[in-house]
Amino acid sequence: MIKKIILILCIFISLPSYAETILTGGVDYNVNSAREELLNSPVKKINPHITPQYITDKNNRENLEYFLQGNVELKDRTLAFFSDSTYAVMYNDDKYHVRYYSNSGKLIYTEVKDGLNYPYKSYKFDTSGRLINMGLRVSKEETFIYSPDGKLIAHWKGQFAYDEKWNVIMSRKYTD
Repeated sequence: MIKKIILILCIFISLPSYAETILTGGVDYNVNSAREELLNSPVKKINPHITPQYITDKNNRENLEYFLQGNVELKDRTLAFFSDSTYAVMYNDDKYHVRYYSNSGKLIYTEVKDGLNYPYKSYKFDTSGRLINMGLRVSKEETFIYSPDGKLIAHWKGQFAYDEKWNVIMSRKYTD
């Protein structure tokens, strides 16, 4: 009888840890499943009143200096710098939008996110409001980016972006 009680207690004590193990985990995406997820979702539209105030990066010079110092996490914003000499700015008070600028500080694109927790979808628009690409951000390390018609543009893994043949097409600098 005591053996049965001990066995039952051991089972009940270990159940929560097994349940947690079973319930945790994420969704894995590949090039095709990420494409399907984006193409089967309605495209988020950009608010035309957001872009004009960001048409020029008022912190361009300062942002470039931070880049040279290797500092991308600032009090009010996060910066990302790309190998094609463009950079992105996300302000902490508006994490649903990312602005992409030329090296001279002119707005090129605005990205709109549908969430802040992974995975989330993003839609990049040019300054006239035309959809340029859409992405599925799986984690900080991994993002799939597609053209509006579903062609893979880039698959970011860490600091590198790859094409469909796994050729490196771009790199970025960010902090972990």
